[in-house]
Amino acid sequence: MSPPDFEAVAEQHEAKRLLSAALTEGTRHAYLLHGPPGVGKRELALLFAAELLGDHVRVQRRTHPDLYVLEPVGDQIRIDDIRELRRDLHMRPFEASRRVYVLFAADSMNEDAADALLKDLEEPPSYAVIVLVANDLGPLPETILSRCQLVPFRRLSERAVSDAVRARAPELTDTEVTTIARVAGGRLDRAERLLDPAAAKRRETLLGVARAVYLDPEFEAADGAQALLEGIAERGAEAKEKAEETVALLELTGREAEQRVRRSQRGAERDELLAVLEELEWWYRDLVVVAAGAEAAVVHVDRREELRADASRERLLGAERACEIVRAAWRDAEELQISVPLALEALLVRLRRELVGRALSGA
Repeated sequence: MSPPDFEAVAEQHEAKRLLSAALTEGTRHAYLLHGPPGVGKRELALLFAAELLGDHVRVQRRTHPDLYVLEPVGDQIRIDDIRELRRDLHMRPFEASRRVYVLFAADSMNEDAADALLKDLEEPPSYAVIVLVANDLGPLPETILSRCQLVPFRRLSERAVSDAVRARAPELTDTEVTTIARVAGGRLDRAERLLDPAAAKRRETLLGVARAVYLDPEFEAADGAQALLEGIAERGAEAKEKAEETVALLELTGREAEQRVRRSQRGAERDELLAVLEELEWWYRDLVVVAAGAEAAVVHVDRREELRADASRERLLGAERACEIVRAAWRDAEELQISVPLALEALLVRLRRELVGRALSGA
């Protein structure tokens, strides 16, 4: 067998090694591709399926008769979705020597769905290969994990993201490319969004709030939180509009259409919230980095002048503490159901206290 064509996905050397070995040494019945969003999991899952079925064109179009792709409609993959997959699972291949089942967002399966899938992971048909794709292993039962070959994905290097940004927007300066690559945090999906003028405007607002926390004597946490919330809502509205266009093209109606649109909107809002918190942390980290004389390591390369002006020695301890506070808020937002308006306002109150209170007291 010739080497698989996985080069369309940047880096992810360990994932490629494991999947290449599966193609040359014999496949297992189930694989679980896991890691952050926007790093190539979806693309590599379909490339792996194409290699298994021997038809890249129809797999990429999702028209191959021996390919079954499942994505959640709404917020979860439910038991009815898995029951439908299980009925298909016991049909023999139409053309290829095997059938391939790709489950995107596998970590969104509810408990009943996971239990139903487990039955076929324990004793799958000999011709079936099941490929699960998940951002997070946490929600998946240990019984599912133990029956899959785990294939890890990691955030991409700055170079890989920079190369993708240059290919997408060759008119950008080196400073602009480096800034986008670093702010994207190793994720191509975020880098793509940062090229959008609307996203750039939201970033301007975010950094304005980050600085106002310690520069504006009249700063109000409620106003700052509202500005961030408007950006999050705007991102959700963009995703909703795009999902509505997709639903119309697919001629979906009723509950399925509504759930798909709602899931897209909520997912975008949650991702934007996490991106906001991540960049807030990086801003305060950059204050620490510049104060420590390590300016080459800043994330916000395009804001060096502001960082130099803001990174006073008096603000150093407050900025260090601010990083810890925002990181904790990010974990809460990722793991828990929170009231976003209240959480953002409370966060800005705490940041104000640390950054202004410490500077005034000389602590």
